[in-house]
Amino acid sequence: MTRLRALCAAVALACASGQVLAATPSHTAAAQEFLKLANADKLSTPVYMQVQQMFAQRFEQTKAPAAKKSVLDSYQAKANAALDSAISWKKLEPKMVSLYTATFTEAELKDLVKFYKSPLGTKVLREMPKVTQQSAQLTQQSLEPAVPQVNKLLDDMTKELVPNAGKAAAPAKK
Repeated sequence: MTRLRALCAAVALACASGQVLAATPSHTAAAQEFLKLANADKLSTPVYMQVQQMFAQRFEQTKAPAAKKSVLDSYQAKANAALDSAISWKKLEPKMVSLYTATFTEAELKDLVKFYKSPLGTKVLREMPKVTQQSAQLTQQSLEPAVPQVNKLLDDMTKELVPNAGKAAAPAKK
């Protein structure tokens, strides 16, 4: 019973301390300024582009005549509306601000803002998306030679674990 009371007290204290540690208006403002500098409102743009591309590809696959392009446009607009209701910046910003204020102190956010306003920080913001994309491509290209070997290892492991895996079932005897 004493342990239960101690546990309840600890939980209550943790909950109360979470309320005490809630972001102050200046902490929130620092997170918002950082997110603006980091162009966080553009993070979902690739999702929109990918969905638009999916619809365009499906349109091509159906071999629909150009006269039906208005149907494509209509569905792309509906897809954008669905995405807006889920991942628009208006929806994401409060969650992102909470994430950043929970992760970084106000002083750290102000330091990040100061850095991203500097010439090097501006260059990082401008170049990092390209560097990240190129890094992913390099990794993918470097990985390709290992894929057959990894697949063979998976097959070998499966055969070792399940001796009859991959073999045709023997006909049942009558």
